[in-house]
Amino acid sequence: MAWNTPGGNSGGGADNNRAPRTPRGGNGGGWGGGLPGPLRDLFDGGIWRWVLVALALLLLFSSFQLIGEQQRGVVLRFGEYSRILQPGPNFKLPWPLESVVKVNATQIKTFSSNVPVLTRDENIVNVSVNVQYRVDDPREYLFGTVDADQMLEQSAQSAVREQVGRADLNTVLNNRGPLAVVAEQRLQASLKTYKTGLSVTGLTLPDARPPEEVKPAFDEVNGAQQVKERLINEAQAYAAKVVPEARGQASRARTTAEGYKQAIVARAEGDARRFTLLQGEYKNAPEVTRKRLWLETVQQVLAENRKVIGGDGRQLIYVPMPADAGKTSAAPQLTPEMVAPALPAATDSIRNADRSVSRSASREEAGR
Repeated sequence: MAWNTPGGNSGGGADNNRAPRTPRGGNGGGWGGGLPGPLRDLFDGGIWRWVLVALALLLLFSSFQLIGEQQRGVVLRFGEYSRILQPGPNFKLPWPLESVVKVNATQIKTFSSNVPVLTRDENIVNVSVNVQYRVDDPREYLFGTVDADQMLEQSAQSAVREQVGRADLNTVLNNRGPLAVVAEQRLQASLKTYKTGLSVTGLTLPDARPPEEVKPAFDEVNGAQQVKERLINEAQAYAAKVVPEARGQASRARTTAEGYKQAIVARAEGDARRFTLLQGEYKNAPEVTRKRLWLETVQQVLAENRKVIGGDGRQLIYVPMPADAGKTSAAPQLTPEMVAPALPAATDSIRNADRSVSRSASREEAGR
């Protein structure tokens, strides 16, 4: 058979070894059969490389964790607490091995409420409560209790009711500061016992009002209380002003009396001492002592009476002078020859003094 005869074997060995053609539109032997060349190459082996790159990038980014300055990161490993991440860049095992829950640990949260409370003297009053708190322990905040914020609200109301219930109405309305301090301490102890991870930064009781049904009566009581306090303050201010003045006057009177006493005693002692010395001088020189006493008496009488006396023999002329004349001019110096005829009264006084001194000297001589 000729080599080109259909169905012949001679000369056709090479044609028999050829691979059969794939029909157009068939599946062929690969994933990209029937697709253009580049897409067929991607599906044949390149797509797996891209999948691996994407997985690597995903694992890398899931291992990097950035924590803000006000945040703390709680790391969970298979859902169980592992550690706390501090602010800044941190690394962890990729998800799903480890996950991070961010907690704002520096934010100040506020809780406000109006609590009706029964006081110790059985009066109902509505007390306003204002609590400020923050997260102190992120682990306990997330896992210590079911709802830490709700636990704080209930504990705050309980602490306020406990402290207000131990006080009377007057204290609750007018002096709530000590009650707020004790309630804050009680609330912090309760939060620590319940493991909420919260820390109280402040608790205040800004307002306390009676129920609306009895508010007019309470307003009248408060008005009377304010009037009472005002009167007490005025009385205390008056006492603070008057009492020191009275004490000063009393001290001045005592000081004056003491000075007068000392002056009188000193004068009496001086007079006694002078009389004793005068008696001794009289014993030594009676005439000289008598004349000196007479002159001193005359000078004293003239100085005290503020008068100018002139006379001739037994005739006397008294000329009264103004009351201030003695202040502007000194008393005139008088000699015995000028006033001897004009002072019979002074002479009598000197004689009486002379007799008393003589009697005293005679008694002492008789005693010896």
